[in-house]
Amino acid sequence: MRLARWKTVAGSCFLAALLSLPAWGLDTDSRRQAMPGTLNYVEGQASIGDQTLSSKEVGTAELQNGQVLETGNGKAEILLTPGVYFRLGSNSAVKMVSTNLTDTQVALRKGEAMLEVDDLYKENLIHVSQPGADTRVLKTGLYDFDANDQQVRVFDGKAIVSSDDRNTTVKKGHEVALNAANAAKIKSKDFDKKEITQNDDLYRWSSLRSEYLSEANVDAAQMYYSNGWYGPGWWGAGWYWDPWFDGFTFLPGDGFFYNPFGWGFYSPLMVWRAPYYGGIHGYRHFDGSRPVAIGHGFRNHAVTAFHGGGFRGGGFRGGGMRAGGFGGFHGGGGFGGFHGGGGGGHR
Repeated sequence: MRLARWKTVAGSCFLAALLSLPAWGLDTDSRRQAMPGTLNYVEGQASIGDQTLSSKEVGTAELQNGQVLETGNGKAEILLTPGVYFRLGSNSAVKMVSTNLTDTQVALRKGEAMLEVDDLYKENLIHVSQPGADTRVLKTGLYDFDANDQQVRVFDGKAIVSSDDRNTTVKKGHEVALNAANAAKIKSKDFDKKEITQNDDLYRWSSLRSEYLSEANVDAAQMYYSNGWYGPGWWGAGWYWDPWFDGFTFLPGDGFFYNPFGWGFYSPLMVWRAPYYGGIHGYRHFDGSRPVAIGHGFRNHAVTAFHGGGFRGGGFRGGGMRAGGFGGFHGGGGFGGFHGGGGGGHR
């Protein structure tokens, strides 16, 4: 009895120490670190100044203050603060204004960009500017910026768009047009999300990238979990390099969550409960319904509720894990294991 009690206390102290340590992404083999501006994926034509980018620069090339990342017939993904991905569409350009962790700023010069915010602390100030406006992100979610058509869309989350000293709050499912005759006429209005999700190339590409990153998350989390204990190199929430996917993915410090595209992300504390379906890790979550496997991914299916009211509304962040206690995983799963290969991971 005393031995079991000692193990419980020791384990709790060890986990508390891990969760209190700073957490930027680190590859324990190559000592590869991720900072704001780190290139995480590239395809097609892309460059930083005179440097042409390829897959070889993923994880090492960094967009420094004042530098411009530009794409031709291609796309690129860079990391901002932990849990925040900035994706640049084709024929687009973005300038890094500030890589400061508490004041991260980028300026979209032309084209389109999408911002996926999976984790955000109140100390993180994230700004995306474009001709005619500056947008501050207030909540986790998914945001779209179009410098050519002068629009800002919020698929999920909340932001404040500032133009000529006028602030407009834009919530989930709304957009603002920046080409109004004057700033006083800039108003938030709803938009047809279904049409954009089906037809917008950058949205569909971002969704696919998000799926890969979810799979990489489970792989990376399992690297730090073995037989109920936690391996070296895991310091808590942050970016972690996954060699199977040749890129950084995000590991939460505790529990799990669903990102704006509906894909699950797990910490090493909970990855043993990640569902495992015939070689596919994680699953996609839609409106509280349990997904089923179709081909490579998962889609909504009207069966028994898998998660209830959703993660952020009443799961871990809403009063479970972060408010105290694990609470368990609704629906169970089973330990997965690695993908078993698949070098690069980008299919």
